[in-house]
Amino acid sequence: MSNPSNFRIAHIMAGAVNGGAELFFERLCIAQHLQKLSVLPIIRKNSDRKRKFTEVGLFSHELRFGGLLDLSTKYELKRILKDFSPRVAVAWMNRAASFMPRGDWINVGRLGGFYDLKYYRQCDHLVGNTKGIVEWIKNQGWPENRVHHVPNFARTFPDACARRPSYIPNNAPFLLALGRLHVNKGFDILIKAMPNLANTHLLIAGEGEERQKLENLARFLKVQDRVHMPGWIGDISGIIQACDILVCSSRHEPLGNIVLEGFSATKPVVALAAQGPVELIDNGKNGLLTPLEDETALSKAIASLTNDAALSQRIAIAGRQKFEREFSQATVLQKWYEFLTRIEKI
Repeated sequence: MSNPSNFRIAHIMAGAVNGGAELFFERLCIAQHLQKLSVLPIIRKNSDRKRKFTEVGLFSHELRFGGLLDLSTKYELKRILKDFSPRVAVAWMNRAASFMPRGDWINVGRLGGFYDLKYYRQCDHLVGNTKGIVEWIKNQGWPENRVHHVPNFARTFPDACARRPSYIPNNAPFLLALGRLHVNKGFDILIKAMPNLANTHLLIAGEGEERQKLENLARFLKVQDRVHMPGWIGDISGIIQACDILVCSSRHEPLGNIVLEGFSATKPVVALAAQGPVELIDNGKNGLLTPLEDETALSKAIASLTNDAALSQRIAIAGRQKFEREFSQATVLQKWYEFLTRIEKI
């Protein structure tokens, strides 16, 4: 890599407290800072996110990022960017992009989904974290030379000790699912698969508006003693190392960070055939794909792994190999740096 020390980049995130995009935003800002780029995160007020940056010596700005009548954020954002004078400013998702001012810097919109492109009118370039998103953007009429693919890198867990929660028996197959309790995440499909998976325990780490419905469904199916929903877990590394299978049950998933994290942790992954998992998984080789909305097929795929240790190990190793080739931190940081240094202001 060429010397990045003089490269200045601002990342603007106005998203939620938790979420896949928000967590990757944090990881990328910190990784680029440690890479010796001059990085400025500009965030919605969030003391925990600010603390994470401060702990590694990374200064961040907090803004309100309110609704349509929030004129102060747009003014403050432009002032901060002018003072920092970045070469590139990256807006993460719709809200941040809608506040982006024009300036001497290059505006980039980063998309992790099939978002309404009206929010990105101030952007010179767009970057999608999957090839499917990139093709979709081009199909909306964006010029090909202004749309780019740069993937995410996943968390790694090199020093984590396996930590099985006390409420999951040592001899029980242990499934792990992660994400906001939202209808798109398809946790209802996964819970519906549980009656066909005797003695198997499921941990869903996340929080959201679907909690009550999911808890009611588990009681109705009489699997509430094997379905555990402890909320968000701050340090998930030990639990990922302890689980037997990672499951991505999303009915709509542009990427699927949980798939990448399964690859990273050398765990077998089972996923519904949403857009992102289909792009990542070569069915039967580095993971298993099942049809959308089909809890029976999902339960059969999970059972095929819990009943065949050799198949489970083979799939897990192949996933790890794909992670090392395409989604490791070093690989993705290099792709980001090459992207940032070659784009031009439009």
